Amino acid sequence: MSNDNRWQRAVSVFLTVIVTAGAVLSAVFFFVTVRDVVAQMDLPFAEQETGISQPERKPDPQGGEPQPVEAEPEPEPLGERINVLLLGIDQRPGEKGPFRTDTMILVSLDPVTNTASMLSIPRDLWTTIPGYGEGRINTAHFTGDNLKYPGGGPALAKKTVWYALGVPVDNYVRVNFAGFEQLVDAIGGIDVEVTEDIYDATYPTSDYGTMVLRIPAGNHHMDGDLALKYARTRHGSSDFQRMERQQQVIRAAFSKVLSLNIPLSRIPTILQVLGSSVQTDLTPSQIITLVDAARKIDPGDLRSGVIDHTMTTTVTTAGGAMVEVPNWPKVRQLVEDLFPTTVAVEPSPTPVPAEAFIEEGARVAVYNGTATESLAEETAQMIRDKGFTIAGFSTADRLDHEHTLLIVYRDRPLTLIALARELGVAPEQIIPQENGSQQIDIAIVLGSDYLEQRSNR
Repeated sequence: MSNDNRWQRAVSVFLTVIVTAGAVLSAVFFFVTVRDVVAQMDLPFAEQETGISQPERKPDPQGGEPQPVEAEPEPEPLGERINVLLLGIDQRPGEKGPFRTDTMILVSLDPVTNTASMLSIPRDLWTTIPGYGEGRINTAHFTGDNLKYPGGGPALAKKTVWYALGVPVDNYVRVNFAGFEQLVDAIGGIDVEVTEDIYDATYPTSDYGTMVLRIPAGNHHMDGDLALKYARTRHGSSDFQRMERQQQVIRAAFSKVLSLNIPLSRIPTILQVLGSSVQTDLTPSQIITLVDAARKIDPGDLRSGVIDHTMTTTVTTAGGAMVEVPNWPKVRQLVEDLFPTTVAVEPSPTPVPAEAFIEEGARVAVYNGTATESLAEETAQMIRDKGFTIAGFSTADRLDHEHTLLIVYRDRPLTLIALARELGVAPEQIIPQENGSQQIDIAIVLGSDYLEQRSNR
């Protein structure tokens, strides 16, 4: 087979499935299914719009298709795990951006064990945006594009996920939902089992209005429009269930691609979708290498996970927005389970600016719930030195508290998160208290776990 055909085959296969199934995961399966069909075709490319450069071509003296000046490189051995961040953006027709990410899925391929994993990240996850304080993780992409971060929104989103999860993010693929919808149609739709009735009275439409969405429980053959609505609807259930549906759609698309003997007439339609719908920093040689590695993976070796409600606590900000505060030990345990050969590595941490919580003016009181003398006073001084406003310190109601508690009388989310990190307080140890002191906003009750933590520092 010629190098030109190999390159065309690899790009068309890899990019088609990267849109549908979240980066590298399904490349091999589509590759194997249609390799003989695609190898016989001369396929068009949308060169600049996909963000993937193509080889320079020269006219064929026989009047045929232009031929590449240089052959593309052969696949090189992939020696270690590669991680790709899939970003789904809510780009409506005619919009220029910047955009928040509606979907974030970290996809990982391990060529040593021939396994692959995907992890869905909730868009409301509260985390550090390196260099920009704290916020929802889905604002990283918006901030990067809006403030002209080097590499734009995708680069800042990659760094944010790396910082949050401790997993290096090598590349990204950004997809808009219009392209996803067209692509599902191009492969003839997908089969999905809806496990419970879905009712969304305010599903957002492309013209900034809303519509009523009803999907009854049962087996459905979904076209692109319905598949997109099923994956995106949120009001009838939690965001965590929405992420599970997104993974369900990915698997359904994967199964459909596996079963298809792709008709020649559909290939150009699929490729035409890619030009305006996909952006990636993967180079042609990387794509070839990934396809070569991905096709060695057995479908049964695809693992998936979701950062769900058991790993976060819902907190309402002063502005009324609901965010998910993570329990990082639980989150990182899931990461380690999904990516067992990954060594947790973080980029150089960027400290959260003190004013991120100082501006809230939260009044904090410290209570000693242990038998250790002066613990409340020493802790109050320590956190005062870090910028917190101390309203007082004293002894707790009892001296046998095992766990340190944060009792929240008034909503001060930035202060709450900063204190939880500083004191090692898990989300389940944060207690909202509607009726309480008018002189303080957050009370710290120190437990014996804090003594143990302090001795280990």
